[in-house]
Amino acid sequence: MDPVQLTLVVMLFATAFGAVLAGIPVAFALSGSALLMAFGASRFGLFDLAFLGAIPSRIYGVAIYNEVLTAVPLFILMGVILERSRVAEDLLDSMARVFARVPAGLGISVTFVGVLLAASTGIVGATVIAMGLLSLPTMLRRGYDPALASGSICAAGTLGQIIPPSIVLVFLSDQLSAAYMEAQREIGNFSPVPVSVGDLFAGALIPGLGLAALYMVYQFIVGLLRPDLCPPPAEEERRSVEWRDVIFSLAAPVLLILTVLGSILTGAATPTEAAGVGALGALLLAARKLNKPDIAESPWQDRVTALLGLLVSAGIIAAFALPVLRELGDLRMTLKHVSAFNAAMFSFAVACTALLALGVVVSIVTLARRAVLNEVLISTMRITTLAFVILIGATIFSLVFRGFGGDEIVTHAFDHIPGGVNGALLAVLVVVFVLGFFLDFIEIVFIIMPIVAPVILRSGIDPVWFGILIAMNLQTSFLTPPFGFALFYLKGVAPKVITTAHIYRGVLPFIAIQIVALILVFLFPELATWLPSRISG
Repeated sequence: MDPVQLTLVVMLFATAFGAVLAGIPVAFALSGSALLMAFGASRFGLFDLAFLGAIPSRIYGVAIYNEVLTAVPLFILMGVILERSRVAEDLLDSMARVFARVPAGLGISVTFVGVLLAASTGIVGATVIAMGLLSLPTMLRRGYDPALASGSICAAGTLGQIIPPSIVLVFLSDQLSAAYMEAQREIGNFSPVPVSVGDLFAGALIPGLGLAALYMVYQFIVGLLRPDLCPPPAEEERRSVEWRDVIFSLAAPVLLILTVLGSILTGAATPTEAAGVGALGALLLAARKLNKPDIAESPWQDRVTALLGLLVSAGIIAAFALPVLRELGDLRMTLKHVSAFNAAMFSFAVACTALLALGVVVSIVTLARRAVLNEVLISTMRITTLAFVILIGATIFSLVFRGFGGDEIVTHAFDHIPGGVNGALLAVLVVVFVLGFFLDFIEIVFIIMPIVAPVILRSGIDPVWFGILIAMNLQTSFLTPPFGFALFYLKGVAPKVITTAHIYRGVLPFIAIQIVALILVFLFPELATWLPSRISG
């Protein structure tokens, strides 16, 4: 190992880390420190500036000409629309009634709703804020321990990191696929089967749902052993369960989940196509919820609102009817001889398409009329821009890292870690866990994965298993003090009686549960690999 190269790599990371601690935005800290070190080292003949000539092509290939990442803004749009349409409010109210007589029922209902929101939005910040505003005051009013209430909300909110369709898994699959292809080429396999987003989505289902189940088991045990920490609701608050309301509140997110996730897992649609369908579905569902008569409106305005809601409902029905019509008849316009049945199916399809288009227009008007559309678009643009600017900064950082010979240093270090492949994998997981105390998941994915993933995957480790281990590890980055983002999100909306100490103490048991789940997936890789193998055949 060249000591000069090692010194330059250490200085590169130290400069970037120091810039982050100084308050410089991560994207600019990464790119700025990399360029500063590159130009400085070139003055002493220690870096070839020709490496920087590859920056435009790398950015174009990684961040622009990348069909997988096109799904990111669409998934974000879907999540933001659902968050703004108050889907969580109906879900929490219904699930609180369902679990009212179960020990720690309200906490369990928060986790259950967290699963549904994770699978339909995938945005941690939105989920934590929504549940913090809606459920935390109720939990405190019913006598829940502030630490347990805070921990339950933070943990449920972070399920969006691991339960698909997750933005983390989309970014991770992109980096993992590139690293896997590079690793396979180095070992002589020039036609490997690529790792797709669908593979990671399928691999994350069992670990993600299992983690949520462990959360619920923990809350149930606490409710049995320490009912003073999570007392049941008073008898007058135990309203009878209206299963009609429960079904209606569950129908929208469940249908959206089945449509988006099912189309990806079955191969009926690419992630980008499924994300587009999800964004369209979220738009229609949000408009249907918002088009309800308001007691502040006049009678004629109520009738107009009801008519708009009817048009949106017709658009939703038409959206589900179109795939059925496609299976029943041949809808191609180029057919020379058209049977009466196909002509009828084609006419129905045209009518359904018109209804769907009308429903979309009405939905856009509804969201604009309710002052939601502008917020949704701005929030989507802000989150998407943040992610892609970090991606560009990390690309520049990775290029300079390789120019310093960093990949050779990593390979040499992993070759000398005790325990062979498993020892190297454990070392990566520990590094990711520690970085989670200070950095967001996006920075970790874009900085660490291009560096360590090719080395790890070269040893024959299953890429899906490795990806799920990293994803579960990244989830802790939202919970671990002092910089866990879920902790800040909740603190920003929590009542004044909730202190930072309450939140930190409350998340500790859930962090321990995450570590247990991570160990289980590490010991039993089939938890992550069985479902993808069954789907792919």
